[in-house]
Amino acid sequence: MGLLFYPRGGSAHVARNLATALPDAGWDVTILSGSVTLDGHPGDARDFYGDALDVRPVDMTHALRQRDPMAADPPLHPSYEDREDAPDRVFASLDDAETEHQVTAWARALQSVGAADYDVLHLHHLTPLYEAAARVAPHVPIVGHLHGTELLMLEAIEADPGRWPYGPQWAHRLRRWAAQAQRLIVLTETATERAERLLGIDPERCVQVPNGYNPEHFGPRRLDHDRLWRRMLNEAPRGWEPDGTTLRYERLDAFEGDSPVIVYVGRFTEVKRIPLLIEAYERARPGFHGRAPLVIVGGFPGEWEGEHPFDAIRRTGAKDVFLAGWHAHDELADIFAAADVLVLPSVREQFGQVIVEAMACGVPPIAVDAFGPADIVEHGQTGWLVEPDDVDSLANALVEAVNRPDERRRRGANAAAVARERYAWPALARRVASVYEDAADATLLRENAVLSG
Repeated sequence: MGLLFYPRGGSAHVARNLATALPDAGWDVTILSGSVTLDGHPGDARDFYGDALDVRPVDMTHALRQRDPMAADPPLHPSYEDREDAPDRVFASLDDAETEHQVTAWARALQSVGAADYDVLHLHHLTPLYEAAARVAPHVPIVGHLHGTELLMLEAIEADPGRWPYGPQWAHRLRRWAAQAQRLIVLTETATERAERLLGIDPERCVQVPNGYNPEHFGPRRLDHDRLWRRMLNEAPRGWEPDGTTLRYERLDAFEGDSPVIVYVGRFTEVKRIPLLIEAYERARPGFHGRAPLVIVGGFPGEWEGEHPFDAIRRTGAKDVFLAGWHAHDELADIFAAADVLVLPSVREQFGQVIVEAMACGVPPIAVDAFGPADIVEHGQTGWLVEPDDVDSLANALVEAVNRPDERRRRGANAAAVARERYAWPALARRVASVYEDAADATLLRENAVLSG
């Protein structure tokens, strides 16, 4: 498996879970991944993937300290997002020379792990790893894995070809790289349709395999709710203001008694619509039968797009909204166990990993009726679906979820049953193993046809 990015987002969690489950499906996995090692900074590949997996890090720590991280050796990975002053510049801003530098660095990395001797290369996202693989291991079949962020960048280029200096060139590259893959794993039916349109690929080459959850880790559990929230928000706080100041909440009376807790989990990117969530929450709050705090978990340290949630709280005057900061993935099961509702207002969520994990814990989600969440959540049965960018619709769903505890519990129980049936990683890993086998067989048939004339 190849991942250009150091581990911090959903694709890294997918890779880790798959690599753990695939040996039982007959496939051994080596993970080649970007990595950074900084005190208090997530992203160390060995630490993230763990000692039980065969991990080969590409250390980008030095690049983060350079004036131009893209010129370092090895360079920092670029991004599909365009965040002002971020060290990982958007892909579509890289010229031909900078792109070649990425390809060369990753070709060396592939050579270092003996990529030409593997049976399959499973490449997450569409990145320069494809170009590097064509040089180092041209006869090894590629299984691509579209996580959706690459499609968002393509849609942005399509809408405004001049937005970035090299947007059309990068659109061409991504289409060429997608054509290299024997099979492309996509997360939903919607993603298949978008991939066909944006990448010009035959939908028959796409295989739908959703993201999943680890059933040994995520599930209903009992814990001391008050203790968890005190620790996260007061005793060992990680929430932060835009200037980096740590937020410590002295008064946590909003969590007393049987108050239901609403949680958001994710990054502070523009598509997540956290300011809109805060506006909807403040609009909904007077309609609650009692207090129901909103806890915002996430926000990669020092990284945000648009309005920071702290500023949105001040602008709206919202009460009972708490910023809990970034927490490791293995902490999420306890966070969901202490929550009653998950809310994810993202308007272009490619899948919704946290939705599946919350559902597995019996926590019903409120999400937008578009893209991945629309394929996961059944409105009225496993959660609530609301219109995109609709403050009133979101506020109404929040009021219903808070004020109807029996209905909340019913949908949560249904959600847990659906998660067990559809999204457990062991079963999904067997599906991925069959994709590998199909890709290897297709490559062998093609090579035999060439040899026979």
